[in-house]
Order: sequence, then C-alpha cells, then structure tokens
Amino acid sequence: MSNSDFDYLRDPDAIYAASFAAIERAADVTGVATDLRDVALRLVHAVGDPDVIEEFTASDGAGEAGQTALRAGVPVLTDSRMVADGIIRSGLPAQNRVICTLGLGSVTGNAKRAGTTRSAAAVELWAPFLEGAVVAIGNAPTALFRLLEGLAAGWPKPALIIGLPVGYIGAAESKDALIAAAPTPFITLRGQRGGSPVAAAAVNALARNANGNPTP
Repeated sequence: MSNSDFDYLRDPDAIYAASFAAIERAADVTGVATDLRDVALRLVHAVGDPDVIEEFTASDGAGEAGQTALRAGVPVLTDSRMVADGIIRSGLPAQNRVICTLGLGSVTGNAKRAGTTRSAAAVELWAPFLEGAVVAIGNAPTALFRLLEGLAAGWPKPALIIGLPVGYIGAAESKDALIAAAPTPFITLRGQRGGSPVAAAAVNALARNANGNPTP
C-alpha cells in the first residue's frame, strides 16, 4: 500500500488551520467573553462537539487572570499525569513548572488514613505552590471538592481554577460547587463532561494567548 492510496491532509499546519476553521463555523462563541474564546474553541476541539459551548461557564476575567499568571511564571498544578503530559511545555510563556503530586510516596498512605482518594490526598500537598498558581483539574471530582474545602478553610488562593473533572459520580456536583463558591477566577463545563485532554487544552489555549498567539 502506497501513500497515494488515501487522499487526506498530511501537512500539520494545514490540518491545524482546517480544524479550527471548521470549529469556528460549527461553534457559536458569540456569547463567550473575548478573553475566553480561544479556550472555548480548544474545548470544542478536545471534546469533538460544538454543543459543549452550551456547558461552558467561567467567571468574569478568568481568561485574562490565567494569561497574566502564566506570563508571571507561576506553576501549573494538575491532578493527574495525563493533564500534566497534555500541557505543551514549550508553549508555556515563562518556562512554568508543571506539578503533579499524585505520584509522591506519601500520597497512598495519606489517602488510606484519611479514608479518601489518592487524588484528594495529593491536593493536600499543593500548599507550597498554590498561591497565585494555575490549577488544572481534569480527572477526579474529589480533587476539586478537596481544593474547594481547603480554600474555604484558608488555603492560599490560586490565580485560576480550571475545574474539568469527568464522570458520573461527583463531576457535575463538584463543578456546581465551584461555580457557587467562586473562590477565585474559574473555568469549567457544567455537567459530566471534562477530562484530562480537555483540562490540558484549556491550559494550552491560555498559554498561546499569553504568548500573543491566538487560535487562528
């Protein structure tokens, strides 16, 4: 079988441009704040469904808050390795650290003692990095719930929470809690949809904007 047997785009720049041209035709982002439109388009791309715009929810100025924080060199805290690995490190504007504490040796024991998930226990280890950081949660609702509990108890506040846990147990509820509490600027999707690729896509969109490279 030769390369000529299939007719498809091979050039990565052409694929990128065509993808986002198609998304812009399909998705209505007129109701999305200007500083968040690229994030919304990236989430459509990650989910593969323009109707996700109807679930897109963010606080005023959340996009600008995230961009400003990234340009200042703050770390990005993630709840899973999948989120961390999906963030394009070369695209971050200030060689920002990407930190995932889930694999640290103390997490499993801490989770057992507290009777909670490893994801929630890993959030407990964010304290030294949390002030002014960008948080990207794309897996565990318990991580988002624990973060909200900690912030209510006086933990240092991040600059932005990207709250996109996924699933049927707790995901929608944790995102509703984020919207209701609004302890910091936030970006989320109402309902069950989310996931590590979606959370990473949001960070990558903010990083492109922070670098002055909006989605075409």
